[in-house]
Amino acid sequence: MINENDKALLEKKGISEEKLYAQLASFVAGFPYLQLSGAASIANKGIYAPTEEEQKAYLAAWDEYAADTENRVVKFVPASGAASRMFKDMFAFLDAEYDVPTNDFEKKFFNRLADAAFLADLNEKLVAKHGKDAAALVAEGNYKAVVAGMLGAEGLNYGKLPKGLLKFHRYAEGARTPFEEHLVEGALYAKDSEGKVNVHFTVSPEHRPLFEALAAEKAGVYAEKFGAKYDISFSEQKPSTDTVAANADNTPFRNADGSLLFRPGGHGALIENLNDIDADVVFIKNIDNVVPDRLKDATVTYKKLLAGVLVTLQQKAFEYLEELEEGNVPAERLQEILAFVENDLRCHSDNAAALEGLELVDYLYCKLNRPMRVCGMVKNVGEPGGGPFLAYNPDGTVSLQVLESSQIDMNDPVKKAMFTEGTHFNPVDLVCAIKNFKGEKFNLPEYVDPATGFISHKSKDGKELKALELPGLWNGAMSDWSTVFVEVPLETFNPVKTVNDLYREQHQ
Repeated sequence: MINENDKALLEKKGISEEKLYAQLASFVAGFPYLQLSGAASIANKGIYAPTEEEQKAYLAAWDEYAADTENRVVKFVPASGAASRMFKDMFAFLDAEYDVPTNDFEKKFFNRLADAAFLADLNEKLVAKHGKDAAALVAEGNYKAVVAGMLGAEGLNYGKLPKGLLKFHRYAEGARTPFEEHLVEGALYAKDSEGKVNVHFTVSPEHRPLFEALAAEKAGVYAEKFGAKYDISFSEQKPSTDTVAANADNTPFRNADGSLLFRPGGHGALIENLNDIDADVVFIKNIDNVVPDRLKDATVTYKKLLAGVLVTLQQKAFEYLEELEEGNVPAERLQEILAFVENDLRCHSDNAAALEGLELVDYLYCKLNRPMRVCGMVKNVGEPGGGPFLAYNPDGTVSLQVLESSQIDMNDPVKKAMFTEGTHFNPVDLVCAIKNFKGEKFNLPEYVDPATGFISHKSKDGKELKALELPGLWNGAMSDWSTVFVEVPLETFNPVKTVNDLYREQHQ
């Protein structure tokens, strides 16, 4: 099935033949739906809503933890995605037979263009090309010139840049990109007592020089403004995490030159990048979920709150692990540890109650000695995407998982109801602990559930193909982590999915 050229390509990418055949086998076998126990909610204690007093304690716990320079904290931002989907409606306008804004989306874009943070840059490009700014071109009915200036390579090239490099917010001193807003956030909740802030961005190879140039230009500005010493680093998805594409009959899809087609494996590939991070605690948030400074207070407070919950739970887990390691733990103490696993870490097993002695010690040690994450969850307002669930694991335990609709059997009315009637939504707001109680790094790929990938349908050069998506970073890639869900307010979730989202009050 594979030839010498294929073998050379595999070697170059760092992909074994066994891995290739396993990927092709996945197209044939498909992926099983996850078995659900129910949607996680505050009512069933799947989502934790701390009281005001508890919040104060967690915030204090984080401040104490962050002040200790022995604890290394990193803010990790997936920033690889191109912004092309953000502008799909405007690309459609460029290709339309009509020349004036016709639908509501197009009308809103032009009606609110004066509020766009990128307008000054756009006008500069338009004047250079047409001798007129956006307002003048709109006045004469040349709407498409404005859109072409925003999207095209001779203009701002926003149609091909990643979201992290677009101007999102206006300030008196100039507009900021999401990249810059994440630097500011880092200084507000991930800074140690010496002022050091570690921020890591995963980027695409073609855009890395642009990110590095922006970092070189702006880091000093924000360091002075927020009293921070930035350590900014970048990484790219590893070629070894690419996945082979398949034809409809599940044979390898080949390019016109006969070579195998590999595609990026989705954000789940970033578990490898996260695994390379040297940190005790890692904050993870998507690149486009940022707000201007005037609205950052809630974001900062709840990021610290999530981190406080994490380090408080971790400290307790470490104490228990040290006892289990030493041995001779009294039966009553083992029951206390089991209650912590079940009630605080929300990992339950029908069989655990019957365990005793060394069997119970082994079970508790296994469940405590693994990576830990605390995930913020917002109330469901109909946004597309994943949600918090109680799901069965391969070992028969039930624990908290972040699931996407593709992982749930929507043909089962009961499962579909669990998904559609869930009270909360996943905004991708995580704080992670990735070292064990001995200070050693966990090998994160060991905690991925490979059965949680999925197959999507794409096309290349007019030919249909099947694409293999790896288990998502905060989905199956973290399946075997200790997971806790905490309710956070909706005001902390302000993604930008379309260009018109930038006109929302939260981005003005």
